Amino acid sequence: MATRRTDQIPASADSRARNAPPRGARTGKPPQRAAVSADDRRTMIAAAAYLRAERRGFTPGHETEDWLAAEVEVDALLKAGPGGAAQ
Repeated sequence: MATRRTDQIPASADSRARNAPPRGARTGKPPQRAAVSADDRRTMIAAAAYLRAERRGFTPGHETEDWLAAEVEVDALLKAGPGGAAQ
């Protein structure tokens, strides 16, 4: 396996490597988040509420509780953005 000696690397490539921010470093710009429409948000809440009801065996009388808990869950996920961890 051949390797390059550092004195053989062009100066322009060497200076770019030194000036580049480390991988994963924050650049000062907030991460871009995809906009979620009101209809998409409602669909996500409905699915989460359904899953909550399913885990309970669809026992009647908890529909509002399921919906409100699903709203909190979905809003937290949307606020966290990609990666899923709330900050």
